[in-house]
This record gives sequence, C-alpha cells and structure tokens, in this order.
Amino acid sequence: MIIQTQGLSKSYGSFAALDRCDMTVEKGEVFGLLGPNGAGKTTLLRLLLGFLRPSHGAATIDGLDCYRESVEIHRRVSYLPGEVRLFSMMRGKGVLEYFAGVRGESPKGAIQLAERLDLDLTRRVAFMSTGMRQKLGLATALSAETPIVILDEPTSGLDPNVQAEVTRIVRERHEEGRTVLFSSHILSEVEDVCDRVVILRKGKLVHTQVMRELRSRHRIRARARTDLPPPPEELAARVHVAPDDDHVVIDVEDDLAPVMRWLAASPLEEIRIDPVGLRSVYAQYHAEAKPRALS
Repeated sequence: MIIQTQGLSKSYGSFAALDRCDMTVEKGEVFGLLGPNGAGKTTLLRLLLGFLRPSHGAATIDGLDCYRESVEIHRRVSYLPGEVRLFSMMRGKGVLEYFAGVRGESPKGAIQLAERLDLDLTRRVAFMSTGMRQKLGLATALSAETPIVILDEPTSGLDPNVQAEVTRIVRERHEEGRTVLFSSHILSEVEDVCDRVVILRKGKLVHTQVMRELRSRHRIRARARTDLPPPPEELAARVHVAPDDDHVVIDVEDDLAPVMRWLAASPLEEIRIDPVGLRSVYAQYHAEAKPRALS
C-alpha cells in the first residue's frame, strides 16, 4: 500500500471533522472519496498532506509520516486544492512555466493539457473565470511527474465536456502506473474512473466499495401473472427477492445467466434489468442528501 491511515482523527473542540479513519490505498490505484460538504473529505486530504496536525491516529504516504515528513511527501505528490489560488497578475502560460520550473520539469506537458482543456493561456489569472482557473490548476497538477496525484473536487465549476476530458486524463495517469486519490460530489465520474471508493458521513468512513464488485450487481424488476417460484438452491445465497406493489424486485450478485434461466421458466408479464450503480450504495448512507450531477 502507498497510503495508509490508522485511527486518523481531527477535532476542533467538541467537533470531530474526521473521526477514527482507517483507510489504505494501493500503489497504482484510482481511489475516490465520496460524500457531501462537511463529510470530512478535505480534512482527510489536508491531513495526508501534512497541512493539519492530527488530533489522534497516524497517516503515512510511501512509508513516510504525513505530518512529520511532509516536506519529503510533497516531493512525491502533486496536489490540486478545492479552491485554486494562483498568481493573479501572471498569464496562464507563465503559471505553468513557473510550477514546472519549481519541479525541474519541462512545461510542455502542462501546456498540452491546457490545450486539451480548451484553456486560453494568454489571459491573466485575475481575468479568468472560476472554471478557467480550475482548468489551469488541473493542467498544473495533472502534468506533474509525481507518482501520486491528489485532487480535491477536480471538476468543480467545469462543464460536462471538460469533466469528461478530466476523467480521460485521470485514466491516462492510471495507465501510467500513477496513484490517484480524489474527492468528489459527482457520482458518475467516481463510478467511471475509480477502482475503489470510500463514503464518508459526518467525519466517519462508513463504507468501502470495490467498483469491480459493484459493476457485477444488477437489480431486476419484474411483474408476474402468478407468484414466482422460489429460486433454485444454488441461487438462494446470490439473490434477494422482495415484493414492491404489483412487482417483485430481485437483487442479483455476480453472473446473471443462472438467474435468467430461472426467470425464463416463470410466468412473467414484464421485466426490467438495471445495473446497481453507485447511486444506490450512496443513498444507503446519505438518503437525505442530494448530490449534484448524478447522471
């Protein structure tokens, strides 16, 4: 593992911004932090970067203590904060050249990313929109030649086309073997790109989801002329059947084929099959929350 937390906590008086977080991120993994504002996502990222001192517990990146050895960690991590603040009187190209120079890298890759994000690099930062500044921050962070990339709400303020391009760039970093850790409100981008996701609620890590396992789950909604026969014994542990008005809802884990053979012999009038997406898992822990851009 490249990132690990053990009982990591941050309190402000009686308020626990993060409470006993145990988490691991594997090398080369795309790992998502999901939850509404106030869930603890940004606090967790700031603790990992050594910007905050933990109240309890510990965190390490690549075997280094996140608070005591933060300078060395910063050499290995590229970070995009949730609120991008850049030199207001510099032009976009100058910002990219400056940060590339600090890292001892060529600005060519950053400039190419900015072009992919359709960013005008001739404009001064002070005269850029919020979305343009976000693109500039993304070009800076995603072009860095670091083994770890940490992004806090990377697509905030961006239109759907640019969000999709950012997702493609994150996939490219994954293919290069980088480790990417990012927080988001947007379920669709997390679902598309992540290997694993954790859900935070009121400072607590309440669920870890392996996305490969989630993609193998389906929900079947069917209406039958008569009661469905019970599932065969070999399916009993893999399906959950529940009535819903004049329909029956069947949750399926793993392979659909045996379930479809069982249903084919049943007196069905209609059937609908949908994948169980991240929205369903999220709603179990944040039923009252309405995260934006769920599609």
